[in-house]
Parts: sequence; structure tokens; C-alpha cells
Amino acid sequence: MQYSSLSDFLARGKDALARGPVALILCEDEAEVASTLRHHQYQGFKAVVGFMPARITLPEDLVDSIHRVDHSHVRDGGIDTIVNAVIPRAGDNWVYYCYNAEYLFYPFCETRTIGEMLAFHSEERRDAMLSFVVDLYAGDLRRFGNAVSLESAHLDRTGYYALARPDPANNNHPKERQLDFHGGLRWRYEEHVPAHRRKIDRISIFRARPKLKMRPDHTFSDEEYNTYSCPWHHNITAAVASFRTAKALKLNPGSTYDIAAFTWHNSVPFEWHSRQLLDLGLMEPGQWF
Repeated sequence: MQYSSLSDFLARGKDALARGPVALILCEDEAEVASTLRHHQYQGFKAVVGFMPARITLPEDLVDSIHRVDHSHVRDGGIDTIVNAVIPRAGDNWVYYCYNAEYLFYPFCETRTIGEMLAFHSEERRDAMLSFVVDLYAGDLRRFGNAVSLESAHLDRTGYYALARPDPANNNHPKERQLDFHGGLRWRYEEHVPAHRRKIDRISIFRARPKLKMRPDHTFSDEEYNTYSCPWHHNITAAVASFRTAKALKLNPGSTYDIAAFTWHNSVPFEWHSRQLLDLGLMEPGQWF
């Protein structure tokens, strides 16, 4: 199904939002659009909605199996515009969002569907899930000038940390069960990344609710949605393996000439498996086994 704009999708795309979970994918450029869409189809999303410029051509199998919306993020708005427009029309369904060249991983995702994982998360009375954006980057930038390569993807095995999240409404005391997480390329090349974009935490999976709003910093108007766990035990968290930061750093004229390679002594090849992310502490199984 194809739609000419976001407003056209909201008017005619009710079937896509009737059952969850739904994946909303904003394609900012041509990098790995097809692999991103297929990855999330494989995980069992009931509908995959791709927002992309009209110039992008999709393979035939994806033309027939996804909901395509013509959308330019520069002209028509970013991911927060899309998510906030979809929320009132998604009932109480689970919604996930990401960008192209980003790939969702959750514990045991190789053998369990996204629906099975969210069913357990719902039983724990959770309406949102914290995810960590784990930077991926090509091992050889001379060969892959945009830093994107599925075959030679690497990630940082160390260098991640968390800071208390201050509450301006409470004399900047730390917010309960909320942290700002840092690491990856945004930490190693922080001089090229604005301070408000250095966090790697994202509430990328959530249940739609009336009047709920997503903020530009990937947090939500309901503060409980922004917590990493419930008060009584740890909950499941997910990881979004993402080439987006590497791509931006390498294609941005202000940073590209300062970066000959992203690899360093703490780089390891990405295995494209949830076990590696669990072993590195980049996501949490909680009580789900």
C-alpha cells in the first residue's frame, strides 16, 4: 500500500494501525532501506510502515508487503512528527520507531517474536521499553565511504556509562528510575556532536495512549514511560544497532576529515545476534528466560 503523504496515511491507513505491534521507520536516505524493512518484518511486526522520499525505489517484495508513505524528513518533519501524529490513531497498540540502517534487537529475538516479548512485558505492567542505540560502523572507511557495511560492521565493546537525569521541576534532583546513557561514537567524537544529542537511550517501543506525546529527545510526556524498570525488579530492555551516527559523522563536512577510521582497540565485529549484546550488557532480559 502506498500513500502520498503522512496525512494521506493517517486518513487511509487505518488497517496498518489496527493491530500491533507496528513499526514506523523513517528513511532519511537510501542506505540499507530494504534490509531495515526486512529485518523488522522478520521479527513479526503486524505492520511495517516506511516513511521515505519519493526518489527511493523498493524491491518488488517490499512494495507489496509494507505500507510506504512518501515523506521527506527535511520538509515534512522528523520522527517525532510522525510518532505524535500516529499515537492518537493507534488505539492502545504497541508502536516501535527507528530510522533506516537501524536494526532492533531484544533478548532471544532469534527464536521469539516481538509480539511474544511484548506480551511478557505487558504482563509486568509496563507500557514502554528502554532501548540503547548501539553505534555500528564499517571496519574500512576507505572501502565504505558512508561508514555503512552489514558484512564488516563493528561496535564498541566498552565505553558505556550512565548519569543521573536531573529534574528541573525539583531543584535538579535526580528523576526516579531515569538515567541518561552515553557511549559509542557520540562519546568518542563528542566534539562533533551537540550536547543535547549525545545520549544513546531511546524509548523506542511504547504503547499508544490518548494525549501521550513524544519529545524531540526521544522521551515521552508520561514520565513513567521514561523509566528503565518498574520499582520492584529489572525489566527487559532492547538495543537498536544503528549506523546512523557513523554515517552522519562521516558524511558531515565538519567531521569527515577528522576521521580516518572508527575502529580502535575496543572495537569488535558485530555478530548480528542478541547473545553478543546481552554479554556486553547492552540490553537486559529482566525476568524473561
